[in-house]
Amino acid sequence: MMDVRRLQILAEVARHGSINRAAASLLITPSAVSQQISALERALGTPAIVRSTRGVTLTDAGRLLVETAEAVTAELSRAERDLGRLATAGAAKLTVATFTSGGQRLLPAALRRLATERPGIELTVLEQEPEESLPQVRSGAADLALVYNFDGPPPVRPGDRSGLLWTPLMDDPMFVVFPADHPLAGRDSVTIAELSGERWVHGCLDMGDSLDHYAALAGYVPVVACRGTDYVFAQSLVRAGVGISMIPQVALVGDRGGLAAVPLEPPGPTRYVGVVTARRRRPDPLVDALLRTLQDTVAALPAAV
Repeated sequence: MMDVRRLQILAEVARHGSINRAAASLLITPSAVSQQISALERALGTPAIVRSTRGVTLTDAGRLLVETAEAVTAELSRAERDLGRLATAGAAKLTVATFTSGGQRLLPAALRRLATERPGIELTVLEQEPEESLPQVRSGAADLALVYNFDGPPPVRPGDRSGLLWTPLMDDPMFVVFPADHPLAGRDSVTIAELSGERWVHGCLDMGDSLDHYAALAGYVPVVACRGTDYVFAQSLVRAGVGISMIPQVALVGDRGGLAAVPLEPPGPTRYVGVVTARRRRPDPLVDALLRTLQDTVAALPAAV
């Protein structure tokens, strides 16, 4: 049987890419780390890492072991929380990670309904981007993550070994937000090709990369007035006349006085919103209940603007 502690040490080496840095993180000596990795490799009969002057890389077997270590650690963390609930007379606790616009538009109604259905539940909400929240769910630090991705496959694919499950919630189409007096503000839709002379305000760094890609397909390089990380801030700059912005439907502000939101025609990016949970041997009633309330919340959203 594999030693869980040795698996966790291997995962730390993989995270840091270095035995010395992993040792410092674990508060043990580099020699002790090397000994534990060697013992793990002997027990398995195959190398888990490759050492070089540039650091440490994983073999195929090592990558599989690290995935196993993450799943085992997450399961142990969830077991500790379940035991804690038993020790506190069944106190219900739930930790949710969410990206900002999802937390503003989708999560509050779902949490209100959950709190009504489950009085006394102790909720913790972490505001994080998907690249931060997925490891939190994998490690057991969060029970559920509300996440998004632009184009391509979702962040978790069926059949992978990440220990995570992806449940799609909605397609989140893009709108171009103009000042209300802009010549294109009254259009039923616009294309990226029509916007070559505009100055852009970004509310998300990923959005800037997407715009660069689709603008290149249309034959131009976009002029960027602001590379921000907040869609509400971006729309306030559009209202002030700084430029125009590409905003997902979920992130459109409720008060659009002074603004016009026009649907973006293909080709262009689309954002996909979903929920990531951990694979569990036993269902978690609180996680399942919040997932259902999120699905109901999305179903009740008004049609596209």
